[in-house]
Amino acid sequence: MSTIIHLKNLVKIYQVGEEQVHALNGISLTINKNEYVAIMGPSGSGKSTLMNIIGCLDTPTSGLYELNGKNVSAMNDNQLAKIRNKEIGFVFQTFNLLPRSDVLHNVELPLIYGGVNSVERKKLARIAIDRVGLSDRIHHKPNELSGGQRQRVAIARALVTKPSILLADEPTGNLDSKTGEEIMELFDELHRDGNTVIIVTHEEDIAAHAHRRIRLRDGRIEKDEKEKRY
Repeated sequence: MSTIIHLKNLVKIYQVGEEQVHALNGISLTINKNEYVAIMGPSGSGKSTLMNIIGCLDTPTSGLYELNGKNVSAMNDNQLAKIRNKEIGFVFQTFNLLPRSDVLHNVELPLIYGGVNSVERKKLARIAIDRVGLSDRIHHKPNELSGGQRQRVAIARALVTKPSILLADEPTGNLDSKTGEEIMELFDELHRDGNTVIIVTHEEDIAAHAHRRIRLRDGRIEKDEKEKRY
């Protein structure tokens, strides 16, 4: 299997006033293409910091991060922004949709940033919207949609650039349990279709959908459990 994420001795230290906070203390792990991974841990365990580094939203204090064979730990902000746009599809707990824009425009946003022409990006956006089952809501605004539908729009936006990884931060955190389960079933489908899925969560039932669970405590990997698949 080909490696998509390689982390070696990752350390992240934040300066808070005069105090140094060690958010990550030497994380080393490898994630392969088409893995389905849950990153877990209590508040303060380092899981959000790790997600931000994997998502190229932050850089480590020291250590190596390679994404698809590229050393992103040494990149500047502009280079990281390009990698984020091309390689990573983000799904956030709060959806992060533009309230005045319809579904189509929200989904095509990463393609606008990527410089894709109007005809092509509308075509790709429609394919992604259809993939999450919202073709009949394409011209609706976020306030005309349910929470579950808004999260589906966010997933379509994450998919539209055909990223290397789908990175979801507590993707069901703002949803009731039934809707949350429907969203997790969609992630299961996307994984079966060949997508690499990484979910950051503190909920056991959400993590149970993944085939590998990485548990953090105090900025270190406490457990790395893989399901046996026959």
